[in-house]
Amino acid sequence: MSGVIEIDGLRKTFHSVRRGRRVAVDGFDLRVEAGQVHGFLGPNGSGKTTTLRALLGLVRADEGRMSVLGADAPDHLARVAGRVGAIVESPQFFGNFTGYRTLRLLALAGGVPVARVDEVLEEVGLGDRGHERVKGYSLGMKQRLAVASALLKRPELLILDEPANGLDPAGIREMRDLMRGLAANGVTVLLSSHILAEIQLICDHVTIISRGRRVAAGPVEQVLAGFDRAECLVRADDLARAEELLLAAGLTVTGHGDHLVVGGVPDPVTVSRTLGEQGIWVRELTPLRPDLESVFLELTGTTPHPGVPRQPDGSAPHPGPAVIDLDDVRGVDA
Repeated sequence: MSGVIEIDGLRKTFHSVRRGRRVAVDGFDLRVEAGQVHGFLGPNGSGKTTTLRALLGLVRADEGRMSVLGADAPDHLARVAGRVGAIVESPQFFGNFTGYRTLRLLALAGGVPVARVDEVLEEVGLGDRGHERVKGYSLGMKQRLAVASALLKRPELLILDEPANGLDPAGIREMRDLMRGLAANGVTVLLSSHILAEIQLICDHVTIISRGRRVAAGPVEQVLAGFDRAECLVRADDLARAEELLLAAGLTVTGHGDHLVVGGVPDPVTVSRTLGEQGIWVRELTPLRPDLESVFLELTGTTPHPGVPRQPDGSAPHPGPAVIDLDDVRGVDA
């Protein structure tokens, strides 16, 4: 194993009296290369957090092989623990301690210079709140404190589970800038988040897990390209006539009341030329490109809740392949 993180064939089953046997992770694979900001995505209950916990030795896997910075995990994880920063699930702190005292104790326990505490508090935006008690912190501030604790050791690898949880839009943007800055300085980041628009902005690679199995992996742009139907939204002054002309030109056309969705359009010029030559003037011509959210919903079979952005024409995501693995299909290391 040569990646910063490698997981091969991970399997974990839980047993309980109430729920019986439940397979949380089922033959899951993950590869994170040095310098990547790698998004790790999955719906609730998909096995995402279980995978991170197994990787960090917090639960024992049933099967599979794992490696972190070249050390077999979890058995030899102690060899590289000083080079890894991580937060998994909701952070817990002593409420009567200040943020500064919390990090100072962690620094002393980890052999980190105490001067580093002020640095990380500034990095996460708590420089002026470090001497307040944690019990007075908001959820977002506690999340910032957790990220600060993961940064104390100046890690080579940072593993973050929902670091933007509880943050307001400004805080999310600051977290995005922080992740980008860390990556620019050579830190490898494995980032789990439900804010898919942020993942698309921050990450260069992505792995999607559903029902314990990997359903997509690869560079973000190539994962999205696998779901690009070369479609356009068209509004014109005579939709009925426009539909006839576009169908005659060999394109696929679906009517949606006040607009058309036209498929098989490698270049939108094809639409405007076809209609313009017949005196049909186009009022709107918008390429419909997939985003990470629509791809995620399609791959995981998740029903979008009200308010989740959909395609520009308001339709649900199109059906697509159940599995897309760019490592195998395109020969891309992800």
